[in-house]
Amino acid sequence: MKMFGTAEKPRLVVHRSLKNISAQVIDDTCAKILFSLSTKDKALKQNFPSAGNLKSSGLFGEIFAKSAKEKGISKVIFDRAGYLYHGRVRSFAEALRKGGMEF
Repeated sequence: MKMFGTAEKPRLVVHRSLKNISAQVIDDTCAKILFSLSTKDKALKQNFPSAGNLKSSGLFGEIFAKSAKEKGISKVIFDRAGYLYHGRVRSFAEALRKGGMEF
C-alpha cells in the first residue's frame, strides 16, 4: 500500500543509514517538503557523537517532534520507508509520540 500525505496530515518519512538518521515531512498533494531534519545538520551534529544507535535515534526523535510542533505539524502519517519497525526506527517513533506527535 502506497502512503499519501495531505496538508492536514502530511507524511513523515524516516531514513536511516549505518551512521545517521534523517526524517522529512512531506505534503504529497502539492509535492512539497514541509520540514526536514537530519543528524548530519550542523546545528545538531554536536549532540550526536555517534548517531547510529538507539539512544541517538530517541534523542533525535524528541528534537524532531519539538521542531515540528513549532512549525505547526502535530498529526502525521508515519512512513518507515520499508525499514522494519524495530531498533532505531522504533526508538525514533516512540520518541516522536513522547514529544506529542500523533500517528
